[in-house]
Amino acid sequence: MRAQRLQTVGIALAVLLIAAMLITAGYLGRIVLEPRQQPHAASTDLDPQLIAEIIAVLQQDFVDASAAEPQKLYDGAIEGIFETLKDTHSTYITPKDYALTRDDFSGAFQGIGATVSKQDDYVVVVQTLPNTPAQKAGLQPGDAILSVNGESAEGWTVEQAVLKIRGPKGSQVELKVRHRDRSEQTYTITREDVQVASVDTSPPTGALRDSAGNEATDLAYMRIRSFTSRTPKELQDAIEAANKAGAKGIVLDLRGNPGGLLAETTQIADFFLDSGVIVSQVDRNGRSQKAEAQQGTLTSLPVVIVQDENSASGSEVLAAALRDNGRAVVVGTRSFGKGTVNHYRDLSNGGAVYVSIARWLTPKGQQIEAHGVDPDVVVGITEDDIQQRRDVQAARAVDLLRTANGTKIAVPSPTATPLATALATATVTATPRR
Repeated sequence: MRAQRLQTVGIALAVLLIAAMLITAGYLGRIVLEPRQQPHAASTDLDPQLIAEIIAVLQQDFVDASAAEPQKLYDGAIEGIFETLKDTHSTYITPKDYALTRDDFSGAFQGIGATVSKQDDYVVVVQTLPNTPAQKAGLQPGDAILSVNGESAEGWTVEQAVLKIRGPKGSQVELKVRHRDRSEQTYTITREDVQVASVDTSPPTGALRDSAGNEATDLAYMRIRSFTSRTPKELQDAIEAANKAGAKGIVLDLRGNPGGLLAETTQIADFFLDSGVIVSQVDRNGRSQKAEAQQGTLTSLPVVIVQDENSASGSEVLAAALRDNGRAVVVGTRSFGKGTVNHYRDLSNGGAVYVSIARWLTPKGQQIEAHGVDPDVVVGITEDDIQQRRDVQAARAVDLLRTANGTKIAVPSPTATPLATALATATVTATPRR
């Protein structure tokens, strides 16, 4: 079975895998749809020497000589350009950092092993990956990263955090974090090789259970951590094992998933679809391009997707594709809302500009950027749920799968049941959208 692909690879987030935390350098939460190209010279009435003149004056006259070092001023000018765009998904990548991005999306990484997102003024840990330096050090979900190697992280984008925290195996990074209880702690973590399967079939609480606490042994659980080159094969193996075991439905967990490769994302959507639009993109000139499912599916089992406010980019594409085509029901909270298409533009100094070039639309034509994907059934997780290790979102997914008639699942009106109203009230606040 083949999935129509939109061109090449792509990106996350506003929830990204810290490439250093996860990958040797890249933005595994982003989906890039166009190949890297050399930049075109821009015509302008401005004198390109003006910045050099200003820097020369400041270097000669500014009272604080150390603050007026040419490299610092050039870096500040570049930062100012991207701040003017008011787009946290576009950024400049230095030659050193760009050199480390060449092997992105393979599923093998060097770093500390964590997933992060931007919340308010800080980048926050979403999850630590099993048997990684981050988990061994004791980092916890919800930890706000206050500084990296003594440098304040306030106001950083996810991309900036990625570039600061990542690094080669054997090197160390110092992270100062603020825990959920407002206490602060500093960790010194040694980076390692991190090889993490992108698909996990073990529920976070050990077993799938319904809302009454009964174990659901007849259902399959599959969590996609991110979309790498290995994900389709890993998910295919998991689906085939579920079919062989006689599973009656699938809980597809996309919580904390920052995205990944677009071709692999659309291929996975095609596992569940016979036809229909998977995703479309609209560029600056209003031109639209679509990826469509091909005939033939890997499974006809009913599917409930579980997402949260840290599900971003490719995970939003997949959730919207299956929801809008009537193939899955979505449970949880509104997703992050990372719906820009990005690609790299190589620069003459060996660095690159990572730039937003288009926006994604769901099959029904809704914009993902800044809006996210709304769940069919709103279920939030409270602090008490976390403390008691209750996965109420997965439990609700199990309850819904019990209503399946073929691939069709009964979705109650949120105003018709007291339970839905109570869950909506308990919904955690979504990540701020940009």
